[in-house]
Amino acid sequence: MTARTNTTSWIAGALTAAVFAAAPWPAAAQAPASLTIVREVDSDRYDPPRSTARAGSEVLFMLGDTLVSLDFDMKTVKPGLAESWTISPDGKTYTFKLRQDVSFCDGKKMTAQDVVYTIKRWADPATRSPVAWRAGPIDDVVAIDDYTVEYKLKAPYSELLYQLTFSFGIIVDKANVEALGADFGVKGFNGTGPYCWVEWRPRNDLRLKRNANYKWGPPIYENRGPAHIEEIVWRIVPEETTRLAAVMTGQSPVTQYVPYSGLAQIRANRNLRIEETKEAFWTYFIGFKIDKAGLEDPLVRRALVMAVDQESISKDINFGETEPAFSYVSQLAQDWDRAYDSKLIKTNVAEANRLLDQAGWVMGADGFRTRNGQRLSPLAYGFAGSTWQKLMESVQGDLRKVGVDMRIQLFDATVAWGKLATQEFDMFGMSFPYITAGDALNLYFRSGNAPTPNRMNWKDAKTDELLNRGMTATDLAVRAAAFSEVIAQVHDAAVWIPLYHEPMKIAASTRLAPFKAHNIYGSGLYKGLDLKFVR
Repeated sequence: MTARTNTTSWIAGALTAAVFAAAPWPAAAQAPASLTIVREVDSDRYDPPRSTARAGSEVLFMLGDTLVSLDFDMKTVKPGLAESWTISPDGKTYTFKLRQDVSFCDGKKMTAQDVVYTIKRWADPATRSPVAWRAGPIDDVVAIDDYTVEYKLKAPYSELLYQLTFSFGIIVDKANVEALGADFGVKGFNGTGPYCWVEWRPRNDLRLKRNANYKWGPPIYENRGPAHIEEIVWRIVPEETTRLAAVMTGQSPVTQYVPYSGLAQIRANRNLRIEETKEAFWTYFIGFKIDKAGLEDPLVRRALVMAVDQESISKDINFGETEPAFSYVSQLAQDWDRAYDSKLIKTNVAEANRLLDQAGWVMGADGFRTRNGQRLSPLAYGFAGSTWQKLMESVQGDLRKVGVDMRIQLFDATVAWGKLATQEFDMFGMSFPYITAGDALNLYFRSGNAPTPNRMNWKDAKTDELLNRGMTATDLAVRAAAFSEVIAQVHDAAVWIPLYHEPMKIAASTRLAPFKAHNIYGSGLYKGLDLKFVR
């Protein structure tokens, strides 16, 4: 085997009182022992391979650990539970040497058997993980001894180390999973992280307590454990004005869920600051189910994309804090084909009307289009909360200007993910994190990822072949060329309405010591090991 360094580039190496009356904020004197973080929505569960929401990941990173970790630059892979690793010359066998001082919150030692169980459970179809593909084309995962794991692939996978840094690969306790069954990640979670599970009240809050034995945090932190804060409470506050009030009054000393309208106030407040990073990308979009009546026609989909005013969304709804998106992934991301910049679909209402006329959808006296007696009235699903309500209503208004009667149904996040795995809807709102275009394309456009996260029902053999070619490429030029073709395919087909690209911005009180925002899966606080009250 060819040894690799333990620090590896992943590509190169592969507030109102009523709202809080039931659970009051801690008194000022107690604040250093407890930290409340407000956020807009909850996750549907906290089971690593099944929790694909950002809300899931940001908690799971504190509850557990991954084999390898990702530096703040979002490129460099560093040790995690694995203190070192080697990669075979053919790129198909990774051998991980594990730390021998790691234990779960209940005190049980973590061994190679836990890693094997975790990875195999992640990849097992019975787990129904929507991100099983991220684990790579697994041939087998075996424990050579108690602290050595051999991860065998059927083909090279240039992104394996990078993918293993995500919360989906957090090591779990087999006994805990089997004891809780369907309630794993709902009523409990026995992890190896800096914090331990206390209680989850869905749509209300989730409480974590410090793991006093933790000392194996990622080397990117000066403090590798235990954590400074004794208790963390993740509290759900859907109302953006209440979240802003919580930050302004110090009741929530840190959160990335500040409304765009409030960022200027925070910047002007000498007791607050913004921690920001642009090392990764987060994009909002509305997708089409391309096999649904009316939307099966690429002309109609292209018209709907043209009808939406992304510039206005970023300026008027997001107060200029986001970048209007016309591409499905940021044009600054690795693997994006800059030759495609000039071919992106831009706002053009006149052309949208012309295309809908051409497709046979006739404008009626009521201002809506019909064809063969049927109104063009797609049903759009999304998440409840101020963000998606405003976005959906803005898009709805733009589409009505060209005679399209988009209907909206929004659901709480605890049930929305299940609803978004059905065939009940025609359009859907979603946002997602990524580092490269290839990362994003593999997530959404693989045939095998339908019905979720490929909610568009995009099933194309050529796309699958190109994605496989790019994913297994060890030559960056081959990788980029393959993903470039996919970029052209899906954009030409007008599969999404891209809305905006969002940077990572975290509001923090000056009562907290300075810390660096992390952009891994949009989980800005990552493991929380650098969170510390200074006054």
